[in-house]
Amino acid sequence: MIIPKHLQHFVQNRWLFHLLFWAFSFYVLAKLFAYDSTITTVDWIYTMLFHLSIWMAVYPNLLWLIPRFLQTGKILLYVLLMAVVILLAVGFNFLTFNFLSDLIFPGYYFIAYYGFWEIVQFIAVYVVVTSLLKLSKGWFKYLEAQRQFDRLHREKLDAELSALKSQVNPHFLFNSLNNLYSLALDQDKRTPAIILRLSDMMRYLLYESNVPTVPLSKELEHLQNYVEMQRLRVGDQADIRFEIKGSAAGKEVAPLLFLPLVENGFKHGIKGETKGAFIFMHLKIEDNQVVFKIENNKGIVDEVENRPTKGVGLQNLRRRLELIHQGQYELEVTDGIKRFMVILKVPLSNIVEASNANKTDKTISL
Repeated sequence: MIIPKHLQHFVQNRWLFHLLFWAFSFYVLAKLFAYDSTITTVDWIYTMLFHLSIWMAVYPNLLWLIPRFLQTGKILLYVLLMAVVILLAVGFNFLTFNFLSDLIFPGYYFIAYYGFWEIVQFIAVYVVVTSLLKLSKGWFKYLEAQRQFDRLHREKLDAELSALKSQVNPHFLFNSLNNLYSLALDQDKRTPAIILRLSDMMRYLLYESNVPTVPLSKELEHLQNYVEMQRLRVGDQADIRFEIKGSAAGKEVAPLLFLPLVENGFKHGIKGETKGAFIFMHLKIEDNQVVFKIENNKGIVDEVENRPTKGVGLQNLRRRLELIHQGQYELEVTDGIKRFMVILKVPLSNIVEASNANKTDKTISL
């Protein structure tokens, strides 16, 4: 809940708040006590004397009883002490009008023409109203503190999410440049085509994925570019399949959730001797979620995979999924002897796309 700034300043300005409240109280009681339609000096004096007993109950309650007993959960003790304070205030009211008023204002004659229970009701109403105002002030402060906490918490999570997502880009770029370096050394004719694919992918990574969600069609186009770039590198020696079922039109998804899995499949499966290697990717688009399954062979374990940083990509992906979807996802990893498989299910959101960005029920075999 957003609290208007002018209301925040008013609630936080304690002296102004009290001054306006008692000024309004003086006016209302003076009108109530006045004999005629016009408020006279006597009425103002009587109103001021009456307020002395009200203050005697209100301020001990605000400054001592509520913070010390009510807000600490000592309800019964608070009620008992509040009753004592009200009785003392009523007694002080009678003392004021029967004795003190003659000493303070000898030129006037005042009497306590309200009975015991009537004065109790007067004071009790003020105690209740001022207690509610104090508690509501605390409530406003709590809401503001909660809003600040939520904002800082959200900023912290956004910063962590950005840091995790930024790790995808250097990792991807490093691997891609390594591949290009190998092809360039061999003066491979496929190098320009791969560079062009890489350029398109970097444009997406740098300029189009820095948002909470992206059109699913864009994310799939990015994945297809990556798979095609890898196919150009590997050639026909490995079995690479990428199948998409369902329509991506009108759907949005968090960016770069599938790329780490695809990258991982090519990095650990299709390497060195690629003959007999495979990577199968199947993406199914449903009404409210997308299911991505990727399976690849396990190549020979090298020094890179034995390093302590092994598995960091999947760890980062899990953390990103938790930050984005907060448990509303499924990530299943099966690490077999010869095969490695991951199934990821994430929710989709709906958008209205200006163009038909993706074809339906299509199968791509690369």
